[in-house]
Amino acid sequence: MTTVRSGLRQGLIELRQSFTGGELIGNLFWPLATLVAIFLLRHRPVDGTELGLGTLVLPGVLGMFVALGMLLIVQHLTADREDGTLLRARAIPDGVRGYLIGKLVTVSATVLAYLAILLVPGMLVVDGFRLGDIAWPTLAWVLLLGLVATQSAGAILGALLRSSRGAGMLSVPILALIAISGIFYPVSALPRWLEWVAQAFPVYWLGLGMRSALLPDAAAAVEIGGTWRHLETAAVLGAWAVAGLVVAPLVLRRMARRESGSRVAERREQTLQRVG
Repeated sequence: MTTVRSGLRQGLIELRQSFTGGELIGNLFWPLATLVAIFLLRHRPVDGTELGLGTLVLPGVLGMFVALGMLLIVQHLTADREDGTLLRARAIPDGVRGYLIGKLVTVSATVLAYLAILLVPGMLVVDGFRLGDIAWPTLAWVLLLGLVATQSAGAILGALLRSSRGAGMLSVPILALIAISGIFYPVSALPRWLEWVAQAFPVYWLGLGMRSALLPDAAAAVEIGGTWRHLETAAVLGAWAVAGLVVAPLVLRRMARRESGSRVAERREQTLQRVG
């Protein structure tokens, strides 16, 4: 419990720092830019349904921002390994565990803040949304499984990458995966082989689960099979979450054991050489 309280306290401090000063502008930019895009698309029709493209895109975008928590975890881990933060955490009892709890709290709260920034004004500018029509239980379990699945996967990737430059390069395949996952247009419009690729990863299922919680049942007509496939959504997200929770601690412990002051100094020297 001491470790959990320490991690929670650390996470809340970092959350407050990330939403003040210059970092606040960076955190607000992408949700607001996404809202502008949804506003411009709100009246574009989608074949097979009476809903506009903006109405279908908004729930999928919420799922996308949950999935981007994976990239946030990767960026935090690689940056903290380079500047020695992770090494200092290893020097105290259960420090790595408390560090990981703190990062999960920070990233989860950041993602939930993004969702609020998107959903509240989005319901005002896009037709077809009412608070009373939202399936809150579905929204809750999709969010929970999605946060665990994506952030545990991010912890594994962050432990495997050697530098923050690698984290930047990782954003390219993640954005490509988002592009084929039915976030911005129904995945059923894509070639069949891309449909199968998208369904192997949690991003597609996050978008589908969000749409099932926020849209009327008639909107499922444009989905694969014409249904929301709740059982499949829970199974895939649950499998990713369980696998991540099993593998992530093992990989993180291995990474922490390999950290040393000489490694931190070497990475810092390499960073200074790149800057120079």
